Parts: sequence; structure tokens; C-alpha cells
Amino acid sequence: MSDGTVRRSADPASSFPANVDGDAGDGDGDDDSGVEWKDVTWHREHDLNARLYRPGHLGAANDARIPVVAYFHGGGAPAGFFCLGSGRWPGPHAWCLRLASELPAVVVSFDYRLAPEHRLPAAIDDGASAMAWLRAHAAHDPWLADDADFARVFVSGASAGGNIAHHIAARFGKSGLGAPIRIRGALLLTPAIASAARTRAEAASAATRNAAGELTGDMIEKYARLFLPAGATWDYPAINLTGGPEAAALGAVAMAPVLVVAAQRDVLRERQAEYARRMKGEWGKEVEYVEVAGVGHGFSEADDPWTQQADELVRLVRRFVVKHMDQE
Repeated sequence: MSDGTVRRSADPASSFPANVDGDAGDGDGDDDSGVEWKDVTWHREHDLNARLYRPGHLGAANDARIPVVAYFHGGGAPAGFFCLGSGRWPGPHAWCLRLASELPAVVVSFDYRLAPEHRLPAAIDDGASAMAWLRAHAAHDPWLADDADFARVFVSGASAGGNIAHHIAARFGKSGLGAPIRIRGALLLTPAIASAARTRAEAASAATRNAAGELTGDMIEKYARLFLPAGATWDYPAINLTGGPEAAALGAVAMAPVLVVAAQRDVLRERQAEYARRMKGEWGKEVEYVEVAGVGHGFSEADDPWTQQADELVRLVRRFVVKHMDQE
């Protein structure tokens, strides 16, 4: 509002039945996925929730445990960098259903504090705390203990969530969280990255009307005024992933392999490509960069989870997970 007050509405109505009492449900994105989910409060002080998903088609006779995906949502289309979003929104929910069913995996979708009430680094700190919660509950929640293999954890997120996933992977490396957690990979889906110097795509987008509903440089600037700490510049290390002393220190971190998925129409595509190049070329990380044609920023959490591009993304993620889940 004009006086600086922030009033948030309740989560938008989902087309999928939510289990607000925390009991396991039988909701699914296409009536055939067979995925169960439940909601829990993972941080009572900050009133933060997580939605846990597990595939129901494994069968009691299957004693093989499946990988875990710790997921952090984006801010909706085209973006709401660190200011909007919830794992219970239809887009992230549908994507997590697909991950749980088609990898298959146990998926834990974490909410985090939002700006401007909680400016950066609050969301980054919440990402680290969420992983500590996951470690603490690995052996105690039957949903996790019965099916999840915590030696095969992947951190993932879209847009702002992809940024959070990067920071988790960089902070903890492969084994910094301690047993039983071992991070096998990071899945960064159109991650939010910025710096003081505009790219050509950002400068061009600022000069055109956004009739197609795509993310623009001007939109990023508006959100930055809300999520950056007072006095911080665009080179603040939480958002500028390839600049400054913290980025240079990445060379000493034993990070797990990283998959960076960019979108052809994303104004941040050049930054994501640069991130992948520098991570691989300057700091010696194992990084795979893939660009998906015909889509824009945050497409993985779009309203329609069954597009051709969403199918392609599922295949990319599944191939990466299978390749790295047992890699030392």
C-alpha cells in the first residue's frame, strides 16, 4: 500500500485438494499419478509450511528407497522474486507431483520467508534451516523414514527457489550437512541471478512493452527494491551468484554436480549461461547447462504442467538424477 504496509491474501485456491490437517491425501495432477501428499509446519516461529510428496505406486514389496528432492518454489509467472509464492500454489504443486511420480522421488517442498517483510538474506537462511529440519526429521517422520534415501538428496528450485538451491549446494557441499544427508546434485530451474551491469537482453527488454507477459529488466528492478537489504546494491552476493568474494570462494567447495535449465525467452538466460560457464570453467564444478525452447522465466511452475516443454524438463531432470544419485 502507499504507506508501505504489506497485506497478503491467503494462498490462492488450488485446483487440487489440500490436506490442511496434515493427513496423507490421494490428490494427483492427472488422476493417474497416484502421489500422496501432506502438509506440515517446518518452522513454527516463522509459520513456514512444507508439503511432503511420496509416490504411492511403489508397493509394499519394494524395499528399495528412492531419492529425495528438497524443492523451493518460485514467485509465479512471470516472476515474483523472493516476494511472492508458496509451495501450495497450483504451479509448484503440479510440478512436485510430477517429480514424485515420474522420477520417482520423495519431494519436500519448502516455503520460506518473503520480502519486503523479510528481505534477503532471510530466504537464503531459511533454505539452510530447511535442510537442517530435513536432517532432523529423516528418521522420525514415517513418510520420510519409510521411503526416502537420504544419501541421495537433490536440492532444487525455480526462479528465486533456484537461487536458494544454489546457496544450499554451495554452503553445504556434498556432505556438509552431516549424516544421513548427502547432496548428490542441484537442479536450478531458470534461477534468479542479477548484477549491477545490465545484460543486452535486460536493456532491450526495458525498452519494449511487455505485451507477452514475459519477465523484463524493469520488473526485476521493481522487485529488487523490495527484496534487497537497505543500502545493498545489485551486486549483493545473495543475488549476484558469479561476482564478488563469495563467488570466488566457490572454488574451494566440494559441490555436487549442477544442472542449470534456462528458458529461451527468459531475459535472465544470458546470466544463467554465464553462471554455468564460470562455475565450470573458473571453479571446476561439474555443470550441465540446457536451454528449453519456446518458454519464458519460471516455466516449470506454469499453469499447465503437461506441456511439451514440461515433459522435456521432466526427462532432463530424471536423466540427471539417475546419472548422479550414486556418483561419489
